[in-house]
Amino acid sequence: MSMTKQTQYDVVVVGTGAAGFSAAVTAGQSGANVLLLEKGRNVGGSSNYTEGLFAVDSYLQKEAGITVSGTDVLKEEVTYSKFKADARIWRQYIDHSAETVQWLKDQGVVYEGVQAMGDGEATWHIYQGMGHAVIQDALQPQAEKAGVELLTSTSAIDIQQDATGAVSGVTIRSEATQETATVATKSLILATGGYLNNPELLAKLTPYDTTRLVPVSSGKGTGDGLSMAWQLGAKQYGTGMAMLFGGYLADPDEPSFKMMASQMNTAAGQQPMLWVNEHGERFVDESVVYNFSYAGNALYTQSAVYSVLDQAMIDRMATKGNWMGLGVYVKRGAKMDHLQAEIDDAVAANKPFIFKADSIAELADKLGVPAEQLQQTVQAYNADCATGEDRLYGKAAEYMVPAATGPFYGFKLNVGAFCTMGGLQVTPQNEVVAATNDVIPGLYAAGNDAAGLTGDTYGPNMPGTCVGYAFYSGRHAGQQAVDFTRATRSVK
Repeated sequence: MSMTKQTQYDVVVVGTGAAGFSAAVTAGQSGANVLLLEKGRNVGGSSNYTEGLFAVDSYLQKEAGITVSGTDVLKEEVTYSKFKADARIWRQYIDHSAETVQWLKDQGVVYEGVQAMGDGEATWHIYQGMGHAVIQDALQPQAEKAGVELLTSTSAIDIQQDATGAVSGVTIRSEATQETATVATKSLILATGGYLNNPELLAKLTPYDTTRLVPVSSGKGTGDGLSMAWQLGAKQYGTGMAMLFGGYLADPDEPSFKMMASQMNTAAGQQPMLWVNEHGERFVDESVVYNFSYAGNALYTQSAVYSVLDQAMIDRMATKGNWMGLGVYVKRGAKMDHLQAEIDDAVAANKPFIFKADSIAELADKLGVPAEQLQQTVQAYNADCATGEDRLYGKAAEYMVPAATGPFYGFKLNVGAFCTMGGLQVTPQNEVVAATNDVIPGLYAAGNDAAGLTGDTYGPNMPGTCVGYAFYSGRHAGQQAVDFTRATRSVK
């Protein structure tokens, strides 16, 4: 029995996240014969957990009277990347971002509105039902309508080239039976989501202690597309960093993404309150949480980090609302009506990330930090809270809230990570560049497989950038692949 309906396709797309489905739908709607591959049993990947995409000058922003300069965004993002980002790619991405928002609407995506995140611009276009609804309820039906052949539990394991070095086919494997087959194609789009979920590759390509990172993703971003392209001689570019997003609780009994909606997780890891290191010392202005990537970097400077909350802080968040949310999972300013119950349940279950004590000295003992130092830290911090002046790090007075009312809670903070940076260098047409600096004809990369949009991290002042680029680059690569295949045929 054949694995595929046909032996040759105009375009093959690997990966069914935002980039992969956008590529497949675009190619299919352009009249191409498309094969879409997903190695897991379910489609969507990490895009299922996304909340909204970046855009400038969209119809939603116009309706809300929101004005954001595309050129100002470009300058800020390229500067934020320390000029490691390709300004040409940014220019095209920005100029087509409003069109991408409209295109998704035309496919059936419903939006809740536009908002900012942290101190960022109002560029975040929130869709109803999270990314799951975008993929399952909009793009997948559109792909089926366009005649795209979708195979789940099927991996791409090798790329074939002809005598000129152009893509000529791809070998695929059934994850259920291990059967393999090779299908012919002139255009292959890699949209496999980067390498965040490959500990060996992460350790090789980045400086991180992977035991401290909590990947909040589908678990399928294992560098498959990158590895295949590198074996062909594609240029490795921009690797070395992950998109960190601040403190995150690691629960060994639950998938990491489940903590996203936890009020306890938000209270422990995302508030501008009191952090101490393994020595019981403060080490940063904790309002760094308003910039996710900065917060992740700050946490990583220490060997271990604990947030300290007292009962008064917890009660305040329950009755008046938090200071900082976590995306749309726990909204900024929301009353934390489940916080105490979540904390109590975690303490009762003896979760390894939470510690409760009646005094700071007792808390220090449970955290394993020097009691005398932690007591001195809390006393000095509380004294500064009373005057409204952070003499150590200059934190704004509005965030100087004392830890003085027991019981006291300590939370061990790991560092959350959304995605990896870099992978394959691409042209503005999303063509994969070889180590020789020539393009590999017929090979394209999109989303987190494609480098060129970032330096160390995505710019957090423009929320929705990562998934927005996935939608845009997927569409762009899909059309480029169709045009390439047709041009190749016409030459013959």
